Amino acid sequence: TIGQNRASWSDKLDDALWTFRTAYKTPIGCLPYKLVYGKACHLLIELEHKAYWALKETNFDLSVAGDHRKIQLNKLNELRDHAYENSLIYKEKTKRIHDSKIKNRVFNVSDQVLLFNSRLKIFSGKLKSR
Repeated sequence: TIGQNRASWSDKLDDALWTFRTAYKTPIGCLPYKLVYGKACHLLIELEHKAYWALKETNFDLSVAGDHRKIQLNKLNELRDHAYENSLIYKEKTKRIHDSKIKNRVFNVSDQVLLFNSRLKIFSGKLKSR
């Protein structure tokens, strides 16, 4: 929450964006952070403990490092394709649920129906949106 001072919303924006980017999203089946960067987001305390391990695992051979990077990029593309497929599945599932709640109605000739005409302007003037 912002609190008493409503002008302080910009101070909370970074935290809100970080929370949004690192939270699991059902439609894509992963974190948005992982989708962009290809790896899980680690907290600063986790990074402190992993720094020594990463230093030991550093590979200084450029050809092996290049091959490793190509593999990482391929995995990232596969992850993005998988997220795209998950989003399609999620959309189909929500559409199926939505369509199941809609009543199928049959209209006959001479039935009275409500026709919505978006071009019809009943209130022109004061109530017009700007």
